[in-house]
Amino acid sequence: MLTARYFSASGEPGDALELPADLFDGVVNEAVLHQVIKAYLANQRQGNASTKTRAEVSGGNSKVWRQKGTGRARQGSTRAPHWRHGGVAFGPRPRSYHQDVPKKVKALARRSAFNTRALNNQVSVIERFDVGAPKTRQIVDLLGKIGVGQQKVLILTDGQNENVYRSARNLQNVQVLPFREVSAYEVMTANQLLIEADALRAAEEVVNA
Repeated sequence: MLTARYFSASGEPGDALELPADLFDGVVNEAVLHQVIKAYLANQRQGNASTKTRAEVSGGNSKVWRQKGTGRARQGSTRAPHWRHGGVAFGPRPRSYHQDVPKKVKALARRSAFNTRALNNQVSVIERFDVGAPKTRQIVDLLGKIGVGQQKVLILTDGQNENVYRSARNLQNVQVLPFREVSAYEVMTANQLLIEADALRAAEEVVNA
């Protein structure tokens, strides 16, 4: 059974909390994790890099000079790739880099990412986020009490929490996401996870439903 550090809403430490076995089973499938993260990064690419071929550049409607008698190599057009301002041979063209990944594979990669962080003692659970209004100082103080203030922290809330999001959005090393929307990539790029307790309970109920 994997455990995580537990903190009250004010940041006071409590007894270690057992993580839900259905979500944190200790199994890390590195192959699936690599596949899903690679697909995630590929899907972020716009694929709009483009160069002009010799058919699209200007000039070159007539032969540069006569075929024979000049002592120079024969040339047919200034639009050829070896001419300055000519077209590009085999250059990039707009394309889609999209990769489809089955839902079950994504779910397995997500569990593997959570297990990786839990096995490295990089998961903390907080009772709740008691943030009544957007205040960055309150989040900074809370992370300082927990001891993760100098690391890249991923805060996972129980559903959308606008006050927590707005409090942390201008902190360079802090990202706030609803627990159900987080991807394996976002979990793996964070050094520490801070999860709201109700989010874990809700996720466990969905798994066991």
